[in-house]
Amino acid sequence: MRALFLIDGEHYPPVVLDAMERVGESLGAVGVAAAFLGGTEKLKEGTDYGIPLVTGESPEAAVKRALANYPVEVVVDLSDEPVVGYRDRMRIASLSLAVGARYVGSDFELRAPNFHEVSEKPSLAVIGTGKRVGKTAVSGYLARLLSREGFAPGVVSMGRGGPPEPEVIEGHKMKVGSDYLLEALRRGAHAASDYYETAALSRVTTVGCRRCGGGLAGEPFVSNVLEGARIANGLDTGFTVFDGSGAVVPPVRVGGRVLVAGAHQDPEYIAGYLGAYRLLVSDLLLLTMSEEPMANEEKVRRVIGAVHDVKPEMEVMPVVFRPRPVGDIGGMRLAYVSTAPRAMLGKLSGYLEENYGCEVVAASGNLSDRRRLASDLEKTVEAEAYLTEIKAAAVDVVTRRGVEEGKPVFYCDNDPCGDGVDEALLTLARKIAGEFVRGANS
Repeated sequence: MRALFLIDGEHYPPVVLDAMERVGESLGAVGVAAAFLGGTEKLKEGTDYGIPLVTGESPEAAVKRALANYPVEVVVDLSDEPVVGYRDRMRIASLSLAVGARYVGSDFELRAPNFHEVSEKPSLAVIGTGKRVGKTAVSGYLARLLSREGFAPGVVSMGRGGPPEPEVIEGHKMKVGSDYLLEALRRGAHAASDYYETAALSRVTTVGCRRCGGGLAGEPFVSNVLEGARIANGLDTGFTVFDGSGAVVPPVRVGGRVLVAGAHQDPEYIAGYLGAYRLLVSDLLLLTMSEEPMANEEKVRRVIGAVHDVKPEMEVMPVVFRPRPVGDIGGMRLAYVSTAPRAMLGKLSGYLEENYGCEVVAASGNLSDRRRLASDLEKTVEAEAYLTEIKAAAVDVVTRRGVEEGKPVFYCDNDPCGDGVDEALLTLARKIAGEFVRGANS
């Protein structure tokens, strides 16, 4: 293996040289370069380390420069405090994993997720920094956008509640209504899973998959996504969108990635730890919930600044979500049910009333908490219909309750709204499609 050694001036050069030889032998690695991370206490000028020495104005800069100039398979960290600390090492880990190299220390080893070459169509992945940042809403919106522009997309959706074998749902043939979802529930399906949501609301062919567990860099422990990707290859679609799950990344090599993060999150969570890795392997960041009370303008600026500290060229699009009902809800008194934070319910209810001519007489953001949701639904007696996202308890609790009460149940999605979002997404999709065609013809 080709190795990049990380060294510092706090260790005596003879000790470093001996360590490079012994560690290289144990790993079966040959050093092609060393990145000097700093420190001068025991540094001796003119020391010959036997391989090119790369320096930089910071430990991160030295590693970045070395990785740009020397293709390596493993980064071996022979440095230590006080030259590099915990945060430095996480940034170095992200840089290493982003080029596909392992990052190894005396008592740790991190490796990049294994992205498999299985997709035979132009493809794009939508990944997230965690649960409830709006990743599936972005995937569904992207699918509708690509459909409108003639890409003929299909979606491979990965979720914690997916089926044991990948399931194909032809969204354009679905009747979006409670009967279909309740029947799926009776069959034992998780009818509020992401793939049902995407198929029903975006009207595209969707392959539902499952996963369990997730590594620090986002690799699922167990999944059937590769099988789902192969099924997608045989569908009558022209472009595949892979929808991630939480902070887990679809284990498929794709032409590009859209990262979805929430402006309400800690900036260090997005740009620190191995969040930096996700930034480095993505092409576009949609920063959702970029509004009060979730995040003020200063918080949004701080997040964007932290992102650009990791990847200065990253395009960041601040967006907000707004509900998009499927069906005519004009003139109705509605109970609106979602996963939105309590602080946002008034704003979202007002948006529905202003734009769709309904009256929201009750609202709950507890779709993910069945006990609290049941309590909230007891206060909806004035409602003559339900409007709900297809998530969590939307089918087994809200839809079933509506049927029992003889009240219609409408479903809604959440559209990311922000200046230039459509063009940014389409520009990336066109770039991916163009590169795929050129690769196929070369």
